[in-house]
Amino acid sequence: MTAFLEVDAIGLSFAGVRALDGVSLAVERGALFAVIGPNGAGKTSLFNCISGVYRPQAGRLALDGRDLGPLRPHEIAGLGVARMFQNTALFENMTVLDNLLVGRNHLYRSAFWSNLLWLPSTRREEVAHRRRVEEIVDFLHLERYRATPVQILPYGVRKRVELGRALCMEPRLLLLDEPTAGLNQEETEDMARYLLDIKAELGTTQILIEHELRFVLDLADRGAVLDFGRKIAEGTPDEVRVDPRVVEAYIGTARADEAAS
Repeated sequence: MTAFLEVDAIGLSFAGVRALDGVSLAVERGALFAVIGPNGAGKTSLFNCISGVYRPQAGRLALDGRDLGPLRPHEIAGLGVARMFQNTALFENMTVLDNLLVGRNHLYRSAFWSNLLWLPSTRREEVAHRRRVEEIVDFLHLERYRATPVQILPYGVRKRVELGRALCMEPRLLLLDEPTAGLNQEETEDMARYLLDIKAELGTTQILIEHELRFVLDLADRGAVLDFGRKIAEGTPDEVRVDPRVVEAYIGTARADEAAS
């Protein structure tokens, strides 16, 4: 059976530096797949290739059988690919509700004149979009913040809003770039629960990139480990944990750091 997302031997270089070197992945529909590796391993470069920000010089990317290579970022987003960024990219002077509505922008179908004249078809569409946004507000427990400008929110809540805006895009594939970066322990546990709820209740395929091995392997169905742009391991969490290449390149270093601290 063909994987939902196919990453086939992609290569990406910048001025002779290999950011990705023949990386291949197969992500099944509805899975929570982890891409793990230290800073500089190529994780974000991989996301940039999937979302169309970068165009790899070698290999092939396909979503549900559709070749992503010729497509621009907005066209890939139109196929149902949404992204939560590591550093929040929200409109700070806008409220939480308005930021979430931005995620619906590409789904609006009303014509210009219908919008200008505020015709019944436009009003019905607006009500439907706002209803969906309110469902995401409830799903992520953002009710108390819905009318609050983003710029005055705590960082942990802003991360939830970033996730909510991605969900408002109705994604078939959700790219999560270190969603727990900068969060405290309680906020990290909350984020983990939301990701599991997205899988269980929404059925959305998710790819999670992280450098914290233990966190992602507790959540993921499968995972791959990158090191200096190359995939060094892939499998179930239990398989990845004991892979000798991961122990040497990743876990061993982490344990040495813990022992020295």
